[in-house]
Amino acid sequence: MSDYKTIHGISIRDYTTDPDNLILGQVWFDKTNNVLQFQATGAGAWATGNAVNAARQLPAGGGTQTSALMAGGNPGSTAANESYNGTSWTEVNNLNTGRHAASFAGADNTAAIVFTGYSDSYVAITELWDGTSFSEVNDMNTARGTLAGAGTSTSALGTGGNASGSASAANESWNGTSWTEVGDLNLARWEIMGVGASNTAAVVFGGQSPGGTFNNTETWNGTAWTEVGNLNAVRTKGASVGASLTAALCVGGNPGKTANTESWNGTAWTEVNNLNTARAELGGAGTTAAGLAFSGEAPGGNTTASEEWSDPVLAVKTADTD
Repeated sequence: MSDYKTIHGISIRDYTTDPDNLILGQVWFDKTNNVLQFQATGAGAWATGNAVNAARQLPAGGGTQTSALMAGGNPGSTAANESYNGTSWTEVNNLNTGRHAASFAGADNTAAIVFTGYSDSYVAITELWDGTSFSEVNDMNTARGTLAGAGTSTSALGTGGNASGSASAANESWNGTSWTEVGDLNLARWEIMGVGASNTAAVVFGGQSPGGTFNNTETWNGTAWTEVGNLNAVRTKGASVGASLTAALCVGGNPGKTANTESWNGTAWTEVNNLNTARAELGGAGTTAAGLAFSGEAPGGNTTASEEWSDPVLAVKTADTD
């Protein structure tokens, strides 16, 4: 039988503790525990980050793990707006119209739109963020709240939602100037979640209506919605993380102000590692490799907690030598 050096051209070093500055694939012998160990990829995980400045529920938010925005929310249908740079949250210029249950589309904290929401009543208002301030632009066709948002500040989708107590299937496309009604969802619902790169490619999931709470998932190809693989659990009021119809996270939500996280690969959902702080009505940003979850309603009330998702992460594993 060939030994490790013959096969790989190097010998395995031994250590009494784990080596410093480990790299993927590194192998060593742990003399303390008399086992062979190696550095491999582990499951994705949430890590606690710096808190937001003001705890709130149902904010509009998105962007990336190092360049995110969180606008509006409750209590008070606030107009407050915070920007994240990968390290800390900073208060920046407010929305023109304070509201909660609004939706967001944008690549980062320098270019985004916030649309619809609730402010004394459901509104159709759209505001454009240029990295410094919000400007009111053309309204959506249907006033509503808790709809799914996807895409960018120049190519977005707004889907489903609560239109004054009625679950909406309406789907509107934004071209950077105006909203156009396009193909409806197969299942009308509010408190729905979704992600996408543009107004021609998106995935939405979960939600509820007077008829119940759902785990349904639908994908958009620019023309029509198609029902695909369901979430493992019914979910509403969670955060959406991702920028692709083939890669998304469904994070937290109700029922039960859960900590559960599910990952979408374009075909099916898989349960992955939980949030550290269970909550619903939270915001999300980033991708399935580098995500962000922030604020929301925890079991004890609104929270300022912010968490960062990394996948894959490196992990020390013990080799099976049998």
